[in-house]
Amino acid sequence: MKTYTARPAEIEKKWILIDADGIVLGRLATIVAARLRGKHKPSFTPHMDMGDNIIVINADKVQMTGRKRDQKTYYWHTGYPGGIKSRTARQIIEGKHPERVVVKAVQRMLPGGPLSRQQMTNLRVYAGSQHPHEAQQPEVLDLRSMNPKNTRSA
Repeated sequence: MKTYTARPAEIEKKWILIDADGIVLGRLATIVAARLRGKHKPSFTPHMDMGDNIIVINADKVQMTGRKRDQKTYYWHTGYPGGIKSRTARQIIEGKHPERVVVKAVQRMLPGGPLSRQQMTNLRVYAGSQHPHEAQQPEVLDLRSMNPKNTRSA
């Protein structure tokens, strides 16, 4: 029995459209991260970029369970002494770039390294319902019908 390893010529990438309106953030991020890596394909090879191109729309309408919207804190450091800064998830979602919450959630579910950074370039997240990728004819992935726990009313 030989281990199958996909070659770059055998990799077939599809375009997938996901509507994040009312979807729980963590469940959305796990599904997107698995699709970006290509783990849903039978020919999955861990060291190759096998994942699909994913478009997430309505990222500003993503839901969080419990009190995470007010209690979840995102930290970063400016590089200067004492330069630790933070924002809550609510401040980011109601701010200028609400799609960053989804991007960070997916990024932190991927293993760190050059391959993950390459796979993150296949993710496109938009705050509204409009996207410039109609020419790629993306398939719609309905997360609502996959599991009733994926959605949450506001």
